[in-house]
Amino acid sequence: MTDQTNAVPAWEQRFRAARVSLPEWAEDAPDRALYVSNATGTYEVYAWDRATGDHRQVTDRPNGTTEAELSPDGAWIWWFDDTDGDEFGVWRRQPFAGGPDHEAVPGVPAAYSAGLALGRDGTVVVGTSTDDEGTTLYLRRPDGGSPEVVYHHAEYGGVGDLSLDSALLAVDHTEHGDAMHSAIRVLDLADGSTVAELDEVTGCDEPRGVACLGFAPAVGDTRLLVAHQRRGRWEPMIWDVAAGTETELKLRDEQGREFPGDLSAQWRPDARALLIEHEYEARSELFSYDLAGGVLTRLDTPRGTVSGATARPDGTVEFLWSSAAEPSAVRSTSGEVVLRAPGPVPPGSVPVEDVWVEGPGGRVHALVQRPAGEGPFPTVFEIHGGPTYHDSDSFAAGPAAWLDHGFAVVRVNYRGSTGYGQAWTDALRERVGLIELEDIGAVRAWAVDSGLADPARLVLSGGSWGGYLTLLGLGVQPEEWTLGLAAVPVADYLTAYADEMEALKSLDRTLFGGDPDEVPERWHASSPLTYVEQVKAPVYISAGVNDPRCPIRQIENYVERLEALGKVHEVYRYDAGHGSLVVDERIKQLRLEIDFVRRHLDLG
Repeated sequence: MTDQTNAVPAWEQRFRAARVSLPEWAEDAPDRALYVSNATGTYEVYAWDRATGDHRQVTDRPNGTTEAELSPDGAWIWWFDDTDGDEFGVWRRQPFAGGPDHEAVPGVPAAYSAGLALGRDGTVVVGTSTDDEGTTLYLRRPDGGSPEVVYHHAEYGGVGDLSLDSALLAVDHTEHGDAMHSAIRVLDLADGSTVAELDEVTGCDEPRGVACLGFAPAVGDTRLLVAHQRRGRWEPMIWDVAAGTETELKLRDEQGREFPGDLSAQWRPDARALLIEHEYEARSELFSYDLAGGVLTRLDTPRGTVSGATARPDGTVEFLWSSAAEPSAVRSTSGEVVLRAPGPVPPGSVPVEDVWVEGPGGRVHALVQRPAGEGPFPTVFEIHGGPTYHDSDSFAAGPAAWLDHGFAVVRVNYRGSTGYGQAWTDALRERVGLIELEDIGAVRAWAVDSGLADPARLVLSGGSWGGYLTLLGLGVQPEEWTLGLAAVPVADYLTAYADEMEALKSLDRTLFGGDPDEVPERWHASSPLTYVEQVKAPVYISAGVNDPRCPIRQIENYVERLEALGKVHEVYRYDAGHGSLVVDERIKQLRLEIDFVRRHLDLG
């Protein structure tokens, strides 16, 4: 009898293989945990009783669910209920052991989520964002009365954290109008008054962001762990909001050198130590930091990427790890695999090579994977979204599928990417999109000159911001690309701005230095629609009809222009939002892309 698994291509097995996220555990009931998995073919929320080993599916919706939290006592699972991926909805909750779902905080209107904080005493803070109202944070006190507005502003913000006694609330906000560099305000929930403010943007020549990482998990402790950019990268410090003191943690590696990349931190459960993550040049590593002794200890993690970590009360650290060659699993510093998804482990893939290319703004880091055989190869430039994100040495089914089909894969951490310092991330402002394309173009030239890539078979591809850069690149660099694959892209930037969710409008105003009426020439220069007449390559576009981030109307505008100009193109529309949480749908989309590329490159 034929093995059914072996009959399925390796690339499809990688998509169908079940995955799990890093489990979140309840602060006062650490044996109660929840995670997200695609075990049923759709990403949904699962409860895990670690004491009994029982796993239970919590949500079951046609388009999936990923946003959920546990109450501190582990009694309730909260999950965000939107409509078909539109990200607009309300919080619901159900008992940990199972039972009916109920609207968690009646009286809080449906909106985009701007965070959630659940206190040990029953205090709840729900963050909402709408196009008309901006950001509103609602407080429901432990007595269960009607929610009251504790914070409101037209600019984007969100829930930071509640102190352990629920007396203080930290709010991340961008009231100064710079959505790339937030500030923090701490409120006294007894009367809503401001206890402290940390703003390194207003009145500063060189804006630096700060971000809330969490209050110390100790009763009466007013220390807030904060990330800051005072030395041109993200680093942790401890801000005692009651005392008004700041303690910067100038961490050094084993050789006494400053860490070159971004550092993030979280409290260990005893509040006497921190778990530190160092992210640099597409990889990450973990450390433990003893606050009293100032001792930094490296934790044993393999070379690759940590996609999340959590310090457990027993002193161990659990982390979700993978590399480009090896699929992910939840591991522990105790040496064991804590949680692996049910079913077969997906096939591995090809390790990445690090390539550095001189670009107009400095050295550009690219991650390269080669298929079997001798080059030059047909090559897919897979461009990441964000834009403040980065490609990493981590397992991804999409690039692995192209490798299986004989393509080289190149991923570029262009200016705007994280993990290379603040200057690199902030460099894309004003000449939005065009800056990134300069870096992608420099890596393209290297790929051709080095013999890796066949210049007649170059595919520019990406989703979200990567889809935007794909359409922009096809118009700005029409001679450089053979084909384009753009998933959920920005295509007509002015219409996108009119229709997108408010949080992204705020980011766009920051990137461009004003709205379309204030700096129209910048918006025009950065919109793919401006260059549609110059497009020569056949282009494939996929779009979610409920997408609040890259809305469908602006994509239709671009497609209509392609049609009017007689440009070769295909469009696939699907009933979801900014991407799909359904495995079959993801496979269908990639199969359509592969078919499009093979036909137009005459690969049979």
